[in-house]
Amino acid sequence: FHRLLTLLQIVQLILFIVDSGCTKHMTRNLKLLCNFVEKFLGTVRFGNDQFAPILGYGDLVQGHVTINKVYYVEGLNHNLFSVGQFCDADLEVVFRKSTCFVRDLQGNDLLVGNRGSDLYTISLHESTSSIPLCLMAKVTPTQAWLWHRRLSHLNFDYINLLSKKDIVNGLPKL
Repeated sequence: FHRLLTLLQIVQLILFIVDSGCTKHMTRNLKLLCNFVEKFLGTVRFGNDQFAPILGYGDLVQGHVTINKVYYVEGLNHNLFSVGQFCDADLEVVFRKSTCFVRDLQGNDLLVGNRGSDLYTISLHESTSSIPLCLMAKVTPTQAWLWHRRLSHLNFDYINLLSKKDIVNGLPKL
């Protein structure tokens, strides 16, 4: 069991909704942004007619891909990627039945997302530590099989043990 823990690394899955109605890329997580410029840039209006301040912007780095000018919005419920902002940066956003792609003009896939219900999301991975401790992700109780696959088809008894001891954040009780 302890050998299993040394194999795992702290990884947080960060979901961004790919939104054609959003004018700029936005996040509520300041820790994701590099080269942050603290500057009040106005407000954004949410679908429920509430407003939140845009407190600055920075770059989001995902592997070899840098996404420029991502707004930091306090109170934002979901991270958002703007289709329009990708297109303005000479990138192509392609939607398929169950997948979406953000590509450069040469057709190279820079980001790949999935469709869940009627939303396309892109998962970014943020390593938070070089010391292997645990795996963190948000899941629902109906995704027990997903955890089974994520943990290399680990026995459900071990997954249950990880959950009971709160070693894996967000892991549902099986």
